[in-house]
Amino acid sequence: MNSNSKNAGSSLDSLMSSFNARILQLQELVIARNMYPASSIADLSAVDSAVTAMEIQVQAIKDRFRDEIEAIPKTKKLINACLQQQKKLQNMSLHIPSQVADRMTLSNSETTQTSRSLFAEFSGQDSGSFEVLKHDVEPAALPKEKKGRAPPPTWFVTGSELDSLSSYMRGRLTLEKVNAVITDMASYAEANAQLLTAPKKKLAENLWEKALEIRDIGATEGVKGKHFFLEADIKGPALKLDNTGKAILTVLRHLGRISETRVGHHRVFILHKPH
Repeated sequence: MNSNSKNAGSSLDSLMSSFNARILQLQELVIARNMYPASSIADLSAVDSAVTAMEIQVQAIKDRFRDEIEAIPKTKKLINACLQQQKKLQNMSLHIPSQVADRMTLSNSETTQTSRSLFAEFSGQDSGSFEVLKHDVEPAALPKEKKGRAPPPTWFVTGSELDSLSSYMRGRLTLEKVNAVITDMASYAEANAQLLTAPKKKLAENLWEKALEIRDIGATEGVKGKHFFLEADIKGPALKLDNTGKAILTVLRHLGRISETRVGHHRVFILHKPH
């Protein structure tokens, strides 16, 4: 009896050991399956596609860099040409009279002589030839102004002048806007100058009354002999009586381009010439 019990216990221990060994094998297989699932093949294909796309992008970037590098010499040549042109323009600007707008139109012969003088200077002729031409031009007198009145001055503002203003006064004004207003003012003053001298028979009926008013204003002390316009003349396109227009008029008064006075109920703006 005791012998049979020992044999049965031994067989049971052997069976349990066998089961434990099989369970351990199954656990190892499960771990292996989780480490290398069947879907890993699809994942590797996706990674390969992504890597291929990245290689294509890298190649495109390399091609772009190559194009930019090849364009650098052409860009340098263009920059050098622009700089040379800028120097030429600056050199030419130094020889342009500062009061061109205040002078009457030269006669054809005088214009030819002036062109010869400028051409001699810029084409690098010898100084002796230039002096001869200069001598020919200088004695030529400007034609007399018709009835003693020159065109209205257009004394434009420079960038350095505008930059010299306080930020509060300058605000958002640009050089283009300010100089466009100067052109407008000159046109207003020219219209009034024509009313001052035009005979009655050449004026429309609706302008004769204004012409008489302009002549009265033009004869007053401080306005006589000067180019002027009235506040009522302001009608654009650049100068308007809005906040921007008022700011520009303030800047032009500060820079000495205009002065202001009152004649009767009119606000009169007087255009100044360059000093």
